[in-house]
Amino acid sequence: MTSSDDAGGQDLLGHALLPVANEDDALATARALEPYDPERVTALHVVEKGDGVPDKTPVEQSEELAAESYAAVRTVFPDASEHTAYARDVVEAIFDAAEEVDATAIAYRSRGGNRLVQFLSGDLSTELVTDAPVPVVALPRAKADE
Repeated sequence: MTSSDDAGGQDLLGHALLPVANEDDALATARALEPYDPERVTALHVVEKGDGVPDKTPVEQSEELAAESYAAVRTVFPDASEHTAYARDVVEAIFDAAEEVDATAIAYRSRGGNRLVQFLSGDLSTELVTDAPVPVVALPRAKADE
């Protein structure tokens, strides 16, 4: 993608941060980003930590899930970097990672679900697109994903 923003003259997808949840999500998200030809990609996996409660999954299992996710992204973007974050607040971890890796945009694919599921889960997409420190690119979902 060659369009640049007026403020900094950077390509919007000069360095795309790609949050991924698991191997299947990582592959689908990378494939959705592929047609836009980003110059650089960093895959991000956030390990959700409990706050005074046991973690959702053991750290070793979460790190294995992250490694599988990164491998899936690399089937589409062989030179993709990886970044693992450990946090209680997933969206805040995405924002922090974007700043840490100097991303020009966050590219994500909505994980779907009906409005009730989105409401009950806190609809992370809304927070992501309204509070991000860099532009957010919502990637289209394939027909099979719907």
